[in-house]
Amino acid sequence: MNDKQLKGVINEVFMAIFEEKIHIEIDELLSECAFDIRLPNKVIDAVTGDETWASSINANKYISQDNMQKYDEYKGWMRPKKEVSSLDEILKLWDKINYTTTERVYDSINVSKSDTIYNSENIYRSQDCRSCKNTVFSDGCANSEYIIACQRSANCNYSIRVDDSNNCSNSYSVICSSKISNSFFIQDANSLHECMFCSHISNRRYCIANMQFDREEYMEIKKEVIKWILKNISEH
Repeated sequence: MNDKQLKGVINEVFMAIFEEKIHIEIDELLSECAFDIRLPNKVIDAVTGDETWASSINANKYISQDNMQKYDEYKGWMRPKKEVSSLDEILKLWDKINYTTTERVYDSINVSKSDTIYNSENIYRSQDCRSCKNTVFSDGCANSEYIIACQRSANCNYSIRVDDSNNCSNSYSVICSSKISNSFFIQDANSLHECMFCSHISNRRYCIANMQFDREEYMEIKKEVIKWILKNISEH
């Protein structure tokens, strides 16, 4: 995914949630919204010296999936049999061919700076995602589209900072919840629509801090909350 496509995805997500675009650099968005998400890190391909991206940074040597496959086609990874007299010798021989593969992408297209991506499209700086589209700075997500800084969640759309949740849409900062829509700052809740700062409740609309409001009151307060959220994201 190139920078233009990435910014397009970011703007679509912010418009869906806040009805407003945000003017922010990609690195600033990473710092403000994905500061606690496990993401691929930049490492160096030991064969080419090029930068590549890995979900694990504890290996000694790396090789990108593309370069691993090219090497297999050009030379092959098998080695002629050699007599060995000790375990130490085997370990030295193993070290010569033991590269950790990076940027592992399977049945996916338009994936950048990511690792372990399956059946997905338009993915940026994410890992362990399956059947996702238009996904940015996310880890362990599935069957989701237009998400930013989400982790361990599934069936989510147009959302930012959704953790350990399912079936969320047009929402910001949701933790351990399900069936949440058009809501901000929700934790351990179920089946909420247009709620903010709520925890441990279910089947509600127009609640703020677990208090019931009428729609008109709620919408007026929501406008101020949106201003506060966007100000905090863009100014830090």
